[in-house]
Amino acid sequence: MSFNKIKRFILILTVISILQASNPALAFNFKFPFFKKNKQKQEKVIEEKLPSDGLDEEITPVLDENVENVEEGEVPAVENTEDESYYEGDENLVYVKTLEILGNNMVETSFIKDMISSKEGHIYDRKEITKDLNNLYATGYFTQNIRAVPIKLDDGSVRLRIVVEENPPITGFTITGNNSIPSSDILEILSPLEGQPQNIIELNRAIERIQELYAARGYIVARVSEMTDDPDGVINIHINEGTIGNINVVGNHKTKDFIVKRNILSSVGEVYNENVMRSDIMRLMGTAAFKDVQRDIVLNEETGLYDVTISLEEQRTGKISLGVGVDSSSGFFGSVGFGENNFRGLGQKINLNVMAGTGILMNDNSVLRRANWQAELSFLEPHFKKQGQSLGFRAFLRSFGSYQVPLAVEKRYGGDVTLARVFEKYPRLTGSISLGAEDVNLSEGDETQMRNLFAAHGLSMDQRHKMLEGGFYLRAIPAITYDTRDNITNPRHGVVARISLEEALSIAGAGSYGKLEGVIKKFIPAGRKSSIVLTARAGGNLNGNIPEFAMYNLGGPYTIRGFNISEVGTGDGFMMGSVEYRTPIPFIDRLTSNSFINNIRLAAFVDAGKIFNQSLGDELYDRPGYAITAGAGIRIFIPGLGPINLDYGFPLTNTAGSRSNGFFTFGMGDML
Repeated sequence: MSFNKIKRFILILTVISILQASNPALAFNFKFPFFKKNKQKQEKVIEEKLPSDGLDEEITPVLDENVENVEEGEVPAVENTEDESYYEGDENLVYVKTLEILGNNMVETSFIKDMISSKEGHIYDRKEITKDLNNLYATGYFTQNIRAVPIKLDDGSVRLRIVVEENPPITGFTITGNNSIPSSDILEILSPLEGQPQNIIELNRAIERIQELYAARGYIVARVSEMTDDPDGVINIHINEGTIGNINVVGNHKTKDFIVKRNILSSVGEVYNENVMRSDIMRLMGTAAFKDVQRDIVLNEETGLYDVTISLEEQRTGKISLGVGVDSSSGFFGSVGFGENNFRGLGQKINLNVMAGTGILMNDNSVLRRANWQAELSFLEPHFKKQGQSLGFRAFLRSFGSYQVPLAVEKRYGGDVTLARVFEKYPRLTGSISLGAEDVNLSEGDETQMRNLFAAHGLSMDQRHKMLEGGFYLRAIPAITYDTRDNITNPRHGVVARISLEEALSIAGAGSYGKLEGVIKKFIPAGRKSSIVLTARAGGNLNGNIPEFAMYNLGGPYTIRGFNISEVGTGDGFMMGSVEYRTPIPFIDRLTSNSFINNIRLAAFVDAGKIFNQSLGDELYDRPGYAITAGAGIRIFIPGLGPINLDYGFPLTNTAGSRSNGFFTFGMGDML
């Protein structure tokens, strides 16, 4: 060996020693035939330290202070040469000929290669390889003992060897603190990580999915509060589901505390559930004693429990009313009434209403033009004996031009008592039974016109007597209601359905009869605040012959809009459906925060229905018995009263005569 070569060799060894002493993270692998390679001592595996408290901390590793992250410039160089252009010169670029991955047992080699931008055939670039090493570390599968070992080949290219050290594998999971959701549901999220290297990034994602699972079932404050790993690779997860420590009620001045709390099913010591609390709020709003109900949840740092505050805004529940208005069946009317929705601060409701109308507006020529009046007294105890059970009484007197029996005067008086109860095991299901008595009296209103009608259709006037049959009846009406609506003011999610059976026992007059009726409404969200409402209704005769005054009718505000009441037809059976799109007034929420205005909804609808076994009145007035209409309207929600509906419908079928011009209908309440 020449003297110059010996000097060069000593110089290289000196440079290598200096570099290794200044930066031990660099790994050099030179193949000198007379040197035996020493295996580099492995770094101690860094323990991933996870948070033991704090509900919103992101779980990230805390690194050993003595270990530095891979920085730029730490990628070891290939064997140096006399010509520095070997690395940087355009004429002597070094290329990566082969790429090797070593040290991986569980992580796929293809995954690692995908994370490395220095592919085979690419130019060897220290900065790019530095980024590659940091990208590999950022995947979370590896310790910081990631090395790049470039090896010069005879043809001037480089074999790039990436040496990784995987985190210890996850051998299993233990879950504690979960009482509301079974461990099997949580393990479905965690099980894909078992057998893989511990990866703090993937564990964080799994924790987010666990908390999303809890939130989807209403447990919105549940958090993974602690996660630790055992030496054997088992990950221990503890869940704080969010137990209620206290429930406070504020804002009720008139309403007694026990009246408010008996409507709140959420209780101290239970895990907080937003679905239950939403039902509590709906129940409180349903008392009509409050204008607004809000809830606030705060973590008590001392106890680790959650304090819930129910804030109430009471409204004026007592009212004396004097009013005038217009109604589809009563025409222009005047009314006087007294109402109290929070009687004595006990949540009881009492109402007395007297109304007199002209009866001459928006009725077709089958309804007698005469003044009508009605009076009704009602009382409701919403908490009869136990939670979820109510008892109501009602007495009424009515006299009006019948819209069921053409040109007849109809008078009714009677009363009933209704007991309703929520099923404890099925809180969305309510059963009710109404028992009552009613006297129905029908008399001739315009005999001359009726004779002309019968003669024009070639019918005997003897049949008129049957049309005017009334009687005294004892009634029993059992019903079941299923309600999953998210909101009683403007529901956007859920279903409400009701099926009822009416049995009327005749004591005097027309015979006994029975009817069965059902309705279902489905609310589907559309956009951010709008909704689509699908409705289907049907009813029919079960037994006996239904007298004409008790027959089903189509046409009017609660059936086929665009027609007057009964104008489509009356009979002993019917079916109908409707599709309605409801949306807030555009941009109104940007102009005002007033809840009354923001609760107003614009509507567009299509109705369709058919009557079966039509009555004699349909024959006399050539009623079609079926119809399809389309139209638009407005929904105004009045607290304590419910929605007021104003619609204009345009008939798409049976448009002969006055029906071709469309028709306004007025309705109050969302009828089931």
